[in-house]
Amino acid sequence: MTLELFAHPFSSYCWKVLIALYADETDFTYRNVDPSCPGEMAALCALWPLGKFPLLVDNGRIIAETSCIIEYLQVHHPGANVWIPGGEDGLRVRFLDRFFDLHIQGNMQPSVNHALRPEGRGDAYGAEQGLRNLRTSYDWLDANLPDSEWAVGDRFTLADCAAAPALFYAAWVDAIGAERPRLNAYRGRLLAHPAVVKAVNEARPYRHYFPLGAPDRD
Repeated sequence: MTLELFAHPFSSYCWKVLIALYADETDFTYRNVDPSCPGEMAALCALWPLGKFPLLVDNGRIIAETSCIIEYLQVHHPGANVWIPGGEDGLRVRFLDRFFDLHIQGNMQPSVNHALRPEGRGDAYGAEQGLRNLRTSYDWLDANLPDSEWAVGDRFTLADCAAAPALFYAAWVDAIGAERPRLNAYRGRLLAHPAVVKAVNEARPYRHYFPLGAPDRD
């Protein structure tokens, strides 16, 4: 087996795939696309002209997009975890996967973009709108997450792989708050999972990249 993952240790979407790989203890070659690793980004772009990461390469076969990568791993390189179960649980997993990507990560990103843009070129309105939508999404999750350990029952799934980086960084942008105890507790359980701990620790050297300032609490 020759698996290669083009990824950046600080990227939330890369975490999503890394968490699945680490949880399954799947062997792979980590192709770090940080500028400190010359040639890796060029190699990625040669394979995938969009230049987006993570990108999985399996003996020359290219698989892009995080959810597709994890589903591919389940089919072709299965491990201890079933990332997308069958039946109604599978439908719930897929829904929450999209929820965390679109409504948590998607709504925190405008604030990050605003902070990254040059003086006078930001989008304060978009950032404000994103924060409003992010808080609505927090409220929905706090009201609708189950009492079980993970997002869909007692097994760690694709939904949790998506939730961990989304909630990790979203809480840096806008604190979840004590008024959302269920969501806070879920974030805490995610951050204690060994695969998530590994992703967090690998990202620590890159925290200066976060434009809003990385908090010390995590």
